[in-house]
Amino acid sequence: MQKSGQPEPISTKALSFRLLALAVAMFGFGFLLVPIYDAFCEVTGFGGKTANSAAVDVVEMVDQDRELKLEFVTTVNQYAPWEFHSSVDSMTVHPGGIYEATFIARNLTDKHKIAQAVPSVAPQQAASFFKKLECFCFTTQEFLPGEEKEMPVRFIVDSDLPDYIDTITLSYTFFDTARLTDESAEMAHPEHSASKTGSHNVTR
Repeated sequence: MQKSGQPEPISTKALSFRLLALAVAMFGFGFLLVPIYDAFCEVTGFGGKTANSAAVDVVEMVDQDRELKLEFVTTVNQYAPWEFHSSVDSMTVHPGGIYEATFIARNLTDKHKIAQAVPSVAPQQAASFFKKLECFCFTTQEFLPGEEKEMPVRFIVDSDLPDYIDTITLSYTFFDTARLTDESAEMAHPEHSASKTGSHNVTR
């Protein structure tokens, strides 16, 4: 007979059911962590990532007493047929102020090309404070054969940027979207790449 005030023992069947429910819940939580983490990086810029859409909230108070050095770095993905650079190497900005920088790219081929620019901010602690209002990196860029384009980026550095940060580096890497598609296909089907390599060897 069970004494009054003491918990009743859990049957083996009930215990098994609770453990199974706990395992399912843990699995579901782990599965949700991936999109949650991606969303977190998207919003905060964690890891040097910046948002892929224009900032909505704009800080209007300009801190004239504080100056920041903004450096621009441009790179072209391996084998991408582009010439790509910024109009200036660096500029001085005030937190809270709206600025614009220009980047120039030229298609070095005689074919129609589509490019995608991927941005990054360093140090990564500054990424969430760097707000792009307009950027050529938001969409793909189409180029006619030999065409050269000037592409603007309008931005604002949030006044809440930590005081210890006095230099920010904005980097862009230019990708050929057609080559990205080919490389993705090769990664998904490596046997196709191997067969192509083998056929080339035969023709030689």
